[in-house]
Amino acid sequence: MQKINILVATVLAFCSLGLTASAQNYVANITKQQSARSDKLTGGRIEKTVLITGAPDIKITVNVPAFQLTLWQNGKEVKTYFVGVGMRDYPIYIGNREASDIIWNPNWIPPDSDWVEGHKGVTAGEIIKPTDPRNPLGKLKIPLGDGYLIHQAKGVEDLGSLVSHGCVRMLKPDLYDLAEKIVAARSLPLTRKEIETAKLTTDTLAAPLDPTVPVEITYDTHVVEAGRLHIYPDVYDFKTNTAENLRRELESNNVDDSRITDSDLERILSRAVNKKQFVVSVANIEAGRETSGGQILPVVTTSLIKQNKTSAVKKPRA
Repeated sequence: MQKINILVATVLAFCSLGLTASAQNYVANITKQQSARSDKLTGGRIEKTVLITGAPDIKITVNVPAFQLTLWQNGKEVKTYFVGVGMRDYPIYIGNREASDIIWNPNWIPPDSDWVEGHKGVTAGEIIKPTDPRNPLGKLKIPLGDGYLIHQAKGVEDLGSLVSHGCVRMLKPDLYDLAEKIVAARSLPLTRKEIETAKLTTDTLAAPLDPTVPVEITYDTHVVEAGRLHIYPDVYDFKTNTAENLRRELESNNVDDSRITDSDLERILSRAVNKKQFVVSVANIEAGRETSGGQILPVVTTSLIKQNKTSAVKKPRA
């Protein structure tokens, strides 16, 4: 993980100084990866489903600038959760990973990384028990390989923020919900009593995922979704929010951008900063109302988090 962090940190340094050819190629490869919610992939309509027990074809996607993690089953959206991700100096890995296990009350083994060296009272490689106050993982972790994890957030303030050392953070109820949906979809040999005991105690409970669950992590600051363009902040300063990139995204979604100048595009791009996104309908873009017809909205809305209730698990018909 340390080597990966050094590589990405180097690219971030290139971005701050003006992109070199190698850094430009790296960022170009990142921007080719599309959010799973893009109209060009969904046909303009995301099909949704309640989770079906015993239907194992599941995957997880994360779009970093949107701070969204989505669980999919049979190509349909089961649920989307707001998350926190890696800090600029320790960014989350962009690309394909695999979830190998679900572990309740996990140990923490600090990685051999510079941030651990400066962490008082922690030594790289030691096993820190779930009962130890130094353990930052909370009640559950889902390993993604190379030290990357999905694990518990400290609180709502983590959502929509760059807060971790390369990991994905989720609220505890959401993390429990995600884990239990994976258990149900894969028909893992865990009882409800075992899971509830793990929640109420500090006893470690592990569920290997075989086969692993694919996890696709993208960095898409422009997403045309359900007929609306979302422009997200370029949180890692990869220089993705350019008029050229946005025009390419619009045209690849068959949006008529002939009424819009590059200056117009730069104007709306400038509105997606800090923790704000700019949202405008495709119809308003094609009518030349991309500025007046759009809205500046929070990337993560805490009121929606409170309303985001656990969805039901549906059993397949016999």
